[in-house]
Amino acid sequence: MAGEYKHTQPGWLIRIISGFWALGYAALAVYVRAFGTEPETAIVLVLVALGCTIPLALFHSLTVTVSDDIVRMSYGVGLIHKSYLRQDIESVQTVRTRWYHGWGIRKIVGGWMYNISGFDAVEVRLRNDRMIRIGTDEPQKLLEALQDS
Repeated sequence: MAGEYKHTQPGWLIRIISGFWALGYAALAVYVRAFGTEPETAIVLVLVALGCTIPLALFHSLTVTVSDDIVRMSYGVGLIHKSYLRQDIESVQTVRTRWYHGWGIRKIVGGWMYNISGFDAVEVRLRNDRMIRIGTDEPQKLLEALQDS
C-alpha cells in the first residue's frame, strides 16, 4: 500500500443538537441559581447539561483508517470502534444509503452500517459473505484506499 488513509468526518447534527441541549440546561442552571432559592435544582441542571455532552463526546465524528492490515472505524473520542482485517475483504464499491438507514451504527439488510452524516458510503463485502457500509464524505478516496494493495 502506498501509505495510510485516515479521514475524520464531522457529525454536525449531533454536535448541534447536543451542544444546544447542553448550553440550554447550563443557561437554565445559571438562571435558577441567580434567581431561585434552591441550589439543588441548579446542581441537577448542571448534571443534566454534562449528561448532554456524553453523546457529543462519543459521536461527534467518524474516523476511518485504512492501513496495510486493517480497516478501522472509530466514533468521537474512540471508545466506540470496529476493525476488520484487510485480508478478509473480497470486494468494495461506492453506494448511496437510504434516508431510513439513519446515522450511527446500524444493522441493515445484509450487514452493518457505520455512518455519521450524509448518504455516500463504501460497501465492503467480506469473504465470509458479511457486508459493511462505511459512510464517508469522500467515497472515491476511501474506495481507492481499500482497493490499493
